[in-house]
Amino acid sequence: MKLYYSPGACSLAPHIVAREAGLSLDLERVDLASRTTASDRSFLEVNPKGYVPALQVQDGTVMTEVSALIQYLADQAPQAGLIPAAGTPERYKVLEWIGFIATEIHKGFGPLWNPTTPDAVKQATKERLFQRFAYVDQQLDGRSYLTGERFTVADAYLFVVVNWTNFHGLSLGNYPNLTAFMARVAARPKVQESLQAEGLLKAA
Repeated sequence: MKLYYSPGACSLAPHIVAREAGLSLDLERVDLASRTTASDRSFLEVNPKGYVPALQVQDGTVMTEVSALIQYLADQAPQAGLIPAAGTPERYKVLEWIGFIATEIHKGFGPLWNPTTPDAVKQATKERLFQRFAYVDQQLDGRSYLTGERFTVADAYLFVVVNWTNFHGLSLGNYPNLTAFMARVAARPKVQESLQAEGLLKAA
């Protein structure tokens, strides 16, 4: 399988899931500004939507969208326990979290990436994100991860999008449970490997 990615983008979530699952994954970096791949191919030929992640599987099919890819990858290695079995209540709880992260946090950052967004809109965007962070912080009280003590694909996704606070100068100081979660996930060996592979770790 080949994952088309951009360092630190939401494509980091399926990257982490693949490593946690023990799956072999080739990486190809995408320049999102020029929409070209490291092999000098137009990324629009791979994914007409123009954004990462895109996952090319063994038969050549290309799949997109973070929420789909993290489930697909976890299902390729059920023994890793990254997502509960289909049809179980536990599975739907993870899916609930994926939906929340996708719509309320991931997309919630959108205005902050646009340099033309008015300051008032950016401030309102930050306030909405802080409301979401407060909810997650509350839910993490007494838990290591979103659904309990087992790391799932939802945790990988949350880690990646909340990490964007570092790009926008947003403090997590008011959210101790979320702060502890971020440190806990960052310390996982496979997460460290993913960050290292994408050039996101500072040199010691």
